[in-house]
Amino acid sequence: MFYLKRNLPHWERALRIIAGLLLAWLAYSGKVSGMLNWLLIASAATMILTAFAGFCPACAMAGRKYLDK
Repeated sequence: MFYLKRNLPHWERALRIIAGLLLAWLAYSGKVSGMLNWLLIASAATMILTAFAGFCPACAMAGRKYLDK
């Protein structure tokens, strides 16, 4: 089984969900278009998925330690 230890605290997970929803709203509202729109969608999806998983691969590569809980 593929298991990843969580390296995001609860407060950061909440901020990532909020930021992801804001980016998704901006992308789907029609205020931007073209490649920037696709970049916003990809960023929003990444932020929301890492928030729900509790694990961020970029943070792990940067040296963030795993949470004990």
